[in-house]
Amino acid sequence: MPAVTVKDLESKSFNEPDEKRRPPMTQVDVVTVGGTTLGRFTFEPGWRWSETVKTVVHTDSCQNNHLGFCTAGTLTVQLDDGTRMTINAGDAYAIPAGHDAWVENNETWVGYEVMSAAEYAKPA
Repeated sequence: MPAVTVKDLESKSFNEPDEKRRPPMTQVDVVTVGGTTLGRFTFEPGWRWSETVKTVVHTDSCQNNHLGFCTAGTLTVQLDDGTRMTINAGDAYAIPAGHDAWVENNETWVGYEVMSAAEYAKPA
């Protein structure tokens, strides 16, 4: 991955994002700063990719690569080959394309992503 050069001092709030995407039980808030698109992903209790985001992207599994940091909640990710991992608050994560995921317990899951935000949960 080539190095990114930041040329301007810039700040944007996820509370006033450049773009909002709202599939069922899903909030994706997107900002672009320093030429990079970042996302705040918020998934409500009971959220499951295959029951929510799948309804707008129409693929069998999530085809985005993810790189981010979890700030709240617990998310289980299962790759198409059956491999599973649980992501908790305070964890950094990398998830390859080809997976399903779901929120564990009754706590909202929040993750900030530096990869996939430009395309995640966009209608097909």
